[in-house]
Amino acid sequence: MTVRENILFNKPYRSDLMKKVLDGCSLNRDLQLLSGGEETEIGEKGVNLSGGQRQRISLARAVYQNADIYLLDDPLSAVDSHVGQHIFENIISNNGLLKNKTRVFVTHGLGYLKDVNKIIVLNHGTISEIGTYNELLSRKGAFAKLIETYIQERNEDETFSDDENSVIDEIIEDAAKVDLRLYERLSSIRSISSVGSDGSRKRVKTSNQFDTDDYVKDHERAYGKMLSSKKKQNEGKLIQEEEAAVGNIKAKVYLDYVKAIGFFSTFVITMLYITSNGFSVGASFWLADWSYDANRYANETTSTDVRLGIYASLGVLQGIFILLATTLLSYSMVLASRDIHESLLNNLLRSPMSFYDVTPLGRILNRIGKDIDVIDDTLPLTVRTWIMAGLGVLSVLLVILISTPIFAAVIVPIAILYYFLQKIYIRSSRQLKRIESVTRSPVYSHFQESLTGAAVIRAFQVQERFIFESQRRLDENQTSFYQNEVSNRWLAVRLELIGNFLVLMAAIFAVISREDKISAGIVGLSVSYALQITQSMNYAVRMTGDLETNIVAVERTNEYMHTPTEAALTSDEHLPNDWPTNGTIQFSDYKLRYREGLELCLKGINCLIRGGEKIGIVGRTGAGKSSLTLALFRIVEPAGGSLLIDNTDITKIGLHDLRSRLTIIPQEPVLFCGTLRINLDPYEAYSDQDIWRNLERAHLKAFVSSLPDKLEHMISEGGENLSVGQRQLVCLARALLRKTKILILDEATAAVDLETDDLIQQTIRLHFSDCTVLTIAHRLNTIIDNDRIMVLDAGRIAEFEPPQQLLDNKNSIFYSMAKDAGLV
Repeated sequence: MTVRENILFNKPYRSDLMKKVLDGCSLNRDLQLLSGGEETEIGEKGVNLSGGQRQRISLARAVYQNADIYLLDDPLSAVDSHVGQHIFENIISNNGLLKNKTRVFVTHGLGYLKDVNKIIVLNHGTISEIGTYNELLSRKGAFAKLIETYIQERNEDETFSDDENSVIDEIIEDAAKVDLRLYERLSSIRSISSVGSDGSRKRVKTSNQFDTDDYVKDHERAYGKMLSSKKKQNEGKLIQEEEAAVGNIKAKVYLDYVKAIGFFSTFVITMLYITSNGFSVGASFWLADWSYDANRYANETTSTDVRLGIYASLGVLQGIFILLATTLLSYSMVLASRDIHESLLNNLLRSPMSFYDVTPLGRILNRIGKDIDVIDDTLPLTVRTWIMAGLGVLSVLLVILISTPIFAAVIVPIAILYYFLQKIYIRSSRQLKRIESVTRSPVYSHFQESLTGAAVIRAFQVQERFIFESQRRLDENQTSFYQNEVSNRWLAVRLELIGNFLVLMAAIFAVISREDKISAGIVGLSVSYALQITQSMNYAVRMTGDLETNIVAVERTNEYMHTPTEAALTSDEHLPNDWPTNGTIQFSDYKLRYREGLELCLKGINCLIRGGEKIGIVGRTGAGKSSLTLALFRIVEPAGGSLLIDNTDITKIGLHDLRSRLTIIPQEPVLFCGTLRINLDPYEAYSDQDIWRNLERAHLKAFVSSLPDKLEHMISEGGENLSVGQRQLVCLARALLRKTKILILDEATAAVDLETDDLIQQTIRLHFSDCTVLTIAHRLNTIIDNDRIMVLDAGRIAEFEPPQQLLDNKNSIFYSMAKDAGLV
């Protein structure tokens, strides 16, 4: 869906309302950056949007619905105070677009509370206080205590911003109007530690974000440039339509499958089936000869016993060989399926992140689910049946031709007719199967999106729309399935007609051949086999079609088994166990682009970061901040230059060796289904003592201790049974356990409350004091005490100096960022 479709969400388009909503949610600048504007397609799970953009688009969608009651769950958590204030005033406040609506507004931003009608204070799941702002301050209860704690924590942080400072001043001024004692207590807290060792408090004008727009990942910019080069009708199209292959199945597909089975196994299986079929034909001829000699040896018991023994032996041998063939075929195909699955899974796991940005989950699930299921279950049965049917046809023809050679005059043209019918059928059946497979992917994608967004779908009461869309996609998928069944029936009717004609010809030729002194047993054998030829040839033709239809699954899995992968996981270069020892990082004319043909997103980066330095990385939208992170982990390979860590070129070492020596705490915490222990220590490399020690450092020990299962507590998918702050602290504990020499914080505290932000910053300052820390942040108070600030602009380093030096220079970009936010 496009940005506009996500905002409209089944509502009619009104340009005047849309303009107000986009302006109120501060989305106009973001839409200017996207190549398609409002028509830009949003990737699966908003992959091409930042967290803040997703939050603001969700808010815009809610506002556009023009509902009577609004439940707003911390909608300003991922934006800076300047943008947050803009959204609050223009959307949420009593002067905003929702001024005549009932608004339930959950927030950790205390600065907004004085402008709301009523405040509900929650404590451990219960309501502790209800009242207006002034009423709650005058009661000196939980709310007043919360205000007092907030001011105290802010004062303990010597780098709080001017925005935070003004909020605190306003709170204290409001307290003076309500209760003088409360005012005096808050003022006294305010004055504590206001004088530092040098006689003046360290005060720096900062912003929670240096740009009025939310953080936009650099790869969005690259994608935007890529998409803008497309045709006008495809502007903003991130995910292209999946294309079905056309034409014959390539011989390489069959060869790859035979290779997975094993060439030797294939040869042995074929010979076993041929031998088994030979015994079957031999038994039939033996029985025919026996019936011809029945009258001559009717009274000879010995002859009967011998013939019966030979006939039984042929039957037993046939059973043994077919058992061996079927067993070996089943075993070999299980190995083949396992090999294909492992190759597919390994390739998917090693695919670059750009592959997942443009590939819907439904396509991947389709291949690793349905296509693998076909290879597991359907294809082995089809191959076995095809071999048996083919050998059955050859056996029938062989018997009939031996019994009545004149039958060859009919069988040749009939075989040609069969061939052309098969060719017509296979051509359509194969393509219909491809179309059916391709149209199945959108069904999976829509199902997955519906499950993920079930709460939103129900809240906006658009269930019928999603049900209709699901049915439409199912109908589209089932149309090709139905057409495939119809083509199957088309073939069956024609094969039955030809088969009946063959039976007639076999009977006629048997009568004609009676003058050739052919035994009655052989003639009977010929006619009985002729009666089978309809079924055998029909089955052979259909199985040939089914084989080519089902081998499409191998063709489709092969497509994802041979997509480009990342570099090797390991290399021949040996690294010391404690590498990197210093944490020195050096960029030398480093260039980076996301794909061939795209513009550079990093353009000749040159800098030296000394071991143990704390570096803050800032820059306007699209400056290249996250590209530096991608470069360090080699998520994207360089287009030029070099990147050295402790004087080692990272392109010369394996990805596993590199990534296992670096640690990152991302903006969106990543947790997996499993126990808390597995999420903290997936390789079980640390003792319980180490885990508990670092849980304490991450301020999680009390919480984990309160859980019934402690470290064995089960984490649900994505960590949904933990709060966002708790998830982020789990990621922090994981980073503390690894304690690598280089730590990267990519907007690590953007989506957490102030208390969690404080906890994370305190822990990092204390326990990573000897590590190199690179912090990408939009809260400048997070990085203002760093050793140096790197300011990126258009993919280049514009400034790289201590923060105070940059703020003192009114011509610096860093200073202009603060000015743009209205802070200087």
